[in-house]
Amino acid sequence: MIRTYKRQRIADYCGFCKEGITPDYKDVVHLRRYLTERYLVLPRRYSGVCAKHQRKLTQAVKNARQMALIPYTDVHAL
Repeated sequence: MIRTYKRQRIADYCGFCKEGITPDYKDVVHLRRYLTERYLVLPRRYSGVCAKHQRKLTQAVKNARQMALIPYTDVHAL
């Protein structure tokens, strides 16, 4: 049995550039939009974030995890 999955793009533009903000580890509401249900960071091709903001987003998620604002995995969810 072969399973096929549809890849779904969220956006064709960078949401951070459009809103004029930068990813911040304290802004958990915006960060969760770019995480999967298992709390993995979405790649650029799915999230639509530009390369500059993807690097900042990754660092912001790592900092938020270190500060216990975002769980590392779904097993550790708050």
